[in-house]
Amino acid sequence: MTHLDTELHLLKEQLIDMQRLVRTQIGKCKNALLQFDHELAREVLDMERKINSLELKTDRDCENILALFNPVAVDLRFILAALKINTNLERIGDNAEGIARYVLDVHTPFPETLIAAYRFDEMYKTAVSMLDDSLEAFINEDTTLARDVFAKDDLLDEINLAATQTTLQLIGSTPEPLHSLNMLSIIRKLERVGDQTKNIAEEIIFFVEAKVLKHESDS
Repeated sequence: MTHLDTELHLLKEQLIDMQRLVRTQIGKCKNALLQFDHELAREVLDMERKINSLELKTDRDCENILALFNPVAVDLRFILAALKINTNLERIGDNAEGIARYVLDVHTPFPETLIAAYRFDEMYKTAVSMLDDSLEAFINEDTTLARDVFAKDDLLDEINLAATQTTLQLIGSTPEPLHSLNMLSIIRKLERVGDQTKNIAEEIIFFVEAKVLKHESDS
C-alpha cells in the first residue's frame, strides 16, 4: 500500500465515523421529541461542536492530500467527492441541531396526535433509511444502493409538501400553536436531511463511476 493509499483509507474511515455520528444525532433528536427529553436535546447541541471540528479536519486533510500527492483519476474523484460529502454531513448535523432547538423551544410535550398528523414517524424512518443506505453505499462503493436513495427522497418531498396544509388545519385548534409551527419546521429540517443525503449518494456515484448526476434532469 502506497502512502497515498494509506491517506485515502484514513480519510474514508474519518468520513464513515462522521456519517455515523450525524446518524446518531438524528436518532437522538427523534427520542428527544417523542420523550420530551430536554437533556437529550442539549446533548445534540453539545455534539454539534465535534461535528464542526471533524468537518474542518476533513477539509484540511483533503487539501493536504491534493497538495502532497497530486492524485489523478479515481483517487482525485474520491478527494473531490469527499470534500462535498463532508459539507453535506456537516449540514445534516446542523439540521439535527435545529430539530433539537425546536424541542427545547416548547415547555410541554408534543401531543401524539399532532406528531401523527405530520407523519413524523414515517418521515423520520425514511430519512434514516436513506442515511443508512448512503453509509453502506459509501463503505462498499455500491452505486446501486446509492441510487436507491433517490427514490426514497420522493416520500420526504410528499410529506414536506403536505405539512403546510396540515399546519393550516391544526394551528387554530391546537392548545399551543407553537407546537404546530415547530413540527412544521422539524419536517422541513428532515426534508433537508433527505436532500443532503441525496447529494452524498450523487458523490458516491461520481467517484465510483465518473458520472455527474447533478442537474441531470435539467438537461
